[in-house]
Amino acid sequence: MSYKCSRCKRDVELDAYGGVRCPYCGHRVLLKERAPDVKEVDVQ
Repeated sequence: MSYKCSRCKRDVELDAYGGVRCPYCGHRVLLKERAPDVKEVDVQ
């Protein structure tokens, strides 16, 4: 799954046993990438 480091803004791929830490700068806050499409909800 693809994440982006909030400090250095690099793309980070996490594996199951690697932990949650940026391999480039060591920062622990990673942001999940969102899909580019916008979903609409029908409210009744």
